[in-house]
Amino acid sequence: MHICTRARNIRSTNPIGTPLYSPHSFASSTCLFRQSLGRYTSALTSYATLIATLYTHHFLFLRSIQGSLQDIVQWLVYSPHCLRICKMDEKKVELGQLKPEEVDASIGVGEELNASGHKQELEQNFSLLSLCAIGITTGNVWAALGGSIVIALYNGGPAGVIYEFIAVALCYFMIAACIAEMASSIPSSAGVYHWASVTAGARFGKVIGFYAGWWNSLGWIFGTASISSILANQVVSMYGLFHPEYVFQRWHVFIAYLIITWISCFIVMFANRALPKLTNIGLFFILLGVFITIMVCAIMPSKTGKGYASTEFVFREWQNQTGWSSNGFVFCAGMLNGAFAVGTPDCVSHLAEELPSPRRNIPLAILAQYTVGFITAFLYLITIFYSVNDLSTLFSNPWPFPLAELYRQATNSHGGSLGLLLVIFFPTFCTNIGCYITSGRMLWTLGRDDATPWPKWVARVDPRWGNPWNATLACGVINMVLGCIYIGSSTAFSAFVGSFIVLSSMSYLAFILPNILSRRRHVTKGPFTMPDPVFYTVAGLACAYMVVWIPIYCFPFAVPFDTTTMNYTSALVGGVTILLGGWYLRIKNRGYVGPRALVDALENGEMPKVH
Repeated sequence: MHICTRARNIRSTNPIGTPLYSPHSFASSTCLFRQSLGRYTSALTSYATLIATLYTHHFLFLRSIQGSLQDIVQWLVYSPHCLRICKMDEKKVELGQLKPEEVDASIGVGEELNASGHKQELEQNFSLLSLCAIGITTGNVWAALGGSIVIALYNGGPAGVIYEFIAVALCYFMIAACIAEMASSIPSSAGVYHWASVTAGARFGKVIGFYAGWWNSLGWIFGTASISSILANQVVSMYGLFHPEYVFQRWHVFIAYLIITWISCFIVMFANRALPKLTNIGLFFILLGVFITIMVCAIMPSKTGKGYASTEFVFREWQNQTGWSSNGFVFCAGMLNGAFAVGTPDCVSHLAEELPSPRRNIPLAILAQYTVGFITAFLYLITIFYSVNDLSTLFSNPWPFPLAELYRQATNSHGGSLGLLLVIFFPTFCTNIGCYITSGRMLWTLGRDDATPWPKWVARVDPRWGNPWNATLACGVINMVLGCIYIGSSTAFSAFVGSFIVLSSMSYLAFILPNILSRRRHVTKGPFTMPDPVFYTVAGLACAYMVVWIPIYCFPFAVPFDTTTMNYTSALVGGVTILLGGWYLRIKNRGYVGPRALVDALENGEMPKVH
């Protein structure tokens, strides 16, 4: 495995992939402690500097996150794990002297990985801070809302968008809590694929886990395509702002889509060791971008003389432009746009094998992701709606990314609109990279359990680049094919990318509902475990939301509808599920067993052993 010169001098890897420090780095136990202390103190200092900068710009809500991370860093430095390492006999620390079991017990890592029974292959490049960064970056709630804001306005206007977002965010907070608990119990890069295999029991776990894994994997691939599409439309709209004679053509978006797709994919494939730093940069762009956007949209209307929208318009005025007669149904259907923005609660769980102490760190990263995501998006929505004075032009403008017109109204200039589009473009591009990280890892975990075509090729971890290179490449190829579909039919393309929420929700339901029905008897407790009354309330409401809203999200967006405006999500999801059923029967007859360690334990009537 290729290791850079600097890394070779300070670290090596044992046969099962557990990081070990070289004898030169362990001249004494005191040196080890100082290195650990220095590493975490450096991370805390960098984060504190960022927090201090944002605090001066009125980001008071981040103070709670700063305090939480300070507590976490203190725990990491002064925990029994660290103290135990410091007390170890120096002779045993020499490279190759420790047995794998002793190393795992000391560091607190090995026993938490590979619930599927596979050897450790991925490097542990991510820390708690970079994990929080990738969660916030991949979620990027405010930018995702901005990308679909005009479509959302049909379902109730500004007031509808705000209240629908609050409602769906509460639902996804409950789903995220269930995911955090399972990640704390069974930390695996396979995520819902393994969890559904466990919670459904020995009899049904294999088939339900198979479906959950594929639904989740396809959902992430389609979601990645949707983000690439948003970015491509942004590029074309930025060009159109300064070229009034421009005539929109779908192939223009297709070219931009391909360029963005492969740049994002290649970054994940060839820059694996740089991903933690890139996600930290992405976090900075996201926080800086939302701050700049909020400040510009809050100040410019008073400077241009156009003034602000009324509170009645922003919070009370209901505008139903869908054609559906029931406002209640319009509200429920409109929650889809908010779900697209917040519907990524499992993204950090797919990095469980690439960071230390995933049982504790993944739930904390999910909490940071949803706290920062909700607050930034809520403030963003309120600010931009107060800066809008003419909704009709948003629906009739010729650009493929209507947010450009909204920003033009807020700033009263094409240059200001371009600046704000660039501010949202860079964070969204970082989101696209995060989506490729997640989709590639998820497909890779299916391949290593022989659940995909050409499983050995899909499951291969490239020894030079240290990541699931082939699986990530496959995701890029699939998204390129989806882009070709867009040239032929934008309706068909919309059906694929629009199925992201339905497919991912079905995968979550596949492990949460069996966990309720089995009364959690198949799951061991982790550091984050909800008390029974809290769990059954939270999980029950989460399941109720998904059972009711999945069919609603398959209804046409507006009436009357025809073949070009029909919502084909139900047909796509149904067709994919049928095809997966045929594939399952094929591989089952060829010996498919699912996640081996978990399935074997369940079939023997044992609790799954993940540590």
